[in-house]
Amino acid sequence: MPSLTNPLKNEQVKTPSRRTLLRLSLGVLALRFTPSAWALADAAPLRVITLFQGATDSAVALGITPCGIVDSWSEKPTYRYLRSALEPVPHVGLETQPSLEDIALLKPDVIIASRFRHERIAPLLKQIAPVVMLEEVFEFKKTLALMGLALHRQQRADEVLARWQLRTAQLRQQLQHTFAGRWPPTVSILDVREDHIRSYLPASFPGSVITELGFGWSEASQAASGVSIKLTSKESLAVVNADIFFVFLRAEKPAVQRNYESLVQHPLWQQMRAPQQGQVWRVDGVAWSLSGGMLGANLMLDDVARLVTADAA
Repeated sequence: MPSLTNPLKNEQVKTPSRRTLLRLSLGVLALRFTPSAWALADAAPLRVITLFQGATDSAVALGITPCGIVDSWSEKPTYRYLRSALEPVPHVGLETQPSLEDIALLKPDVIIASRFRHERIAPLLKQIAPVVMLEEVFEFKKTLALMGLALHRQQRADEVLARWQLRTAQLRQQLQHTFAGRWPPTVSILDVREDHIRSYLPASFPGSVITELGFGWSEASQAASGVSIKLTSKESLAVVNADIFFVFLRAEKPAVQRNYESLVQHPLWQQMRAPQQGQVWRVDGVAWSLSGGMLGANLMLDDVARLVTADAA
């Protein structure tokens, strides 16, 4: 087995440079602080409101307790993995429809938003406080880096990103040893819903993590655009055939459970490689699909690490 003592010895940690971050944030960070206000901000923690899940996750990863957050998509009002850190924090509505009145009443110093979600209300948000506007909601490393820069936590962000790079490199080595001549196996990430299935692609949040670990993708997944493929018929299952399935159920509803049970009993499912090889892994849908942040991504790594420990058992 390859040594795991220093997997980054010959691998540069790929974290964005300060110049790159400043360029990315130019024009989207509306800084309305006066010099004296900036001096005060350096002396005391900034009051931050996060308007999407990945920003909330990233704030906690940076050691910041926001003064306001939006409701989670499931496990409402806050994802279980974040509750202990965010229990006392007020909520300002939905990610898709935050309350401007509630935001204003909390008197934030900075608002973390996403152009994907909040472009239409950005002018109104900027009347309340400076806005850090991320392009997407799932680019977790960029979200962490830009928030670290904007919130005076760049050193903490660099440390978190370096630990991520180290952990993914170590896990990739362990996976290569585990699968040996079968490396890299192909993967499908399946999200089972009430009336259909979604297969996440390399450009998605979970797909980016799986790709970083070195797993392969089917030709159909590599050729598709976007972040997921929607399968409305079980007769389409062949397009997701892979060596490993990571599967989660979108909601804890009887209809979703029935769809999953119907899926695993279908003849086409039973003919695919992952079921035949006993490589179907149930994982946490919040971490894999809804978290959008560094802490959630690390929970994904916990799930993937089960492949190694299961082989060693």
